[in-house]
Amino acid sequence: MTANARGDSTPAVHLEGVTKAYDGKTAVAGLDLTVHRSQVLALLGPNGAGKTTTVEMCEGFVRPDSGRVRVLGLDPIAESAQLRSRIGVMLQGGGAYPGSKAGEMLELVASYSADPLDVDWLLRSLGLDDSRRTPYRRLSGGQQQRLALACALVGRPELVFLDEPTAGLDAQARLLVWELIDALRRDGVSVLLTTHLMDEAEELADELVIIDHGRIVASGTPAQVTSHGAEGQLRVTAPPGLDVTKLANTLPSGFRAHESTPGTYVVEGSIDPAIVSAVASWCVDLGALIGEIRVDQRSLEDVFLELTGKELRG
Repeated sequence: MTANARGDSTPAVHLEGVTKAYDGKTAVAGLDLTVHRSQVLALLGPNGAGKTTTVEMCEGFVRPDSGRVRVLGLDPIAESAQLRSRIGVMLQGGGAYPGSKAGEMLELVASYSADPLDVDWLLRSLGLDDSRRTPYRRLSGGQQQRLALACALVGRPELVFLDEPTAGLDAQARLLVWELIDALRRDGVSVLLTTHLMDEAEELADELVIIDHGRIVASGTPAQVTSHGAEGQLRVTAPPGLDVTKLANTLPSGFRAHESTPGTYVVEGSIDPAIVSAVASWCVDLGALIGEIRVDQRSLEDVFLELTGKELRG
């Protein structure tokens, strides 16, 4: 799909000590971040964590206050002209002219590339063939989202920035986008994506980076991030609101039991078959059906909430 130079060892994205503040409020605080070639990296964080500012600095839309940003080895602001044809950018707002037709908009973007993908093929692949003559403002939210993705990909980029790529999409369209991102990785394209969907991040990403208050609070493969700190834990999914005190009273001294999120119960201690049996008996006594029981594994959502808090942010 792309004309990427496959032997290049230069990171697709590399940030060193990057900072950015607005009106005296720090958005990004000394951030170090690397996206390797042919890698999908998911950037996660609550609202206001600094995700958008970080990506906008990589895209060359925002100048950092300090630190170093390199994208495909180039300064995204000073060397924007050399970089622009090598990257694809998917914006949440779509970035299309409201009065333009879907097909016209994609053809216009394709005309900027020396070797674009076939526009007709891309429209068909993203389920937009029947909407090619529909003005952008009359497209549904999901169609606008898919057109924005098409515009990001039509130039055969080496690196793609995807901002909430499946926001507002139905299940079928979401699966289609997942398959397309996986195809990009296989073809050697690097992807930096932001998402609020934990299952999406786990499914797509080779590496996860969780940021909060402009700093990295966790990073690694999905398995590394979810396994850290889970040693000696038994996790059970069951109906929410069960009496955890009763469970705690049946466990040996030194064990702790709590409901981490509604319907997810965590027992911490040295887990053995007797502990598993005690937890199962607790559910039986309460007439509660166990959905899942597992040892030494946390969900990404658990980790995310533990690191960034449960309060709602604006």
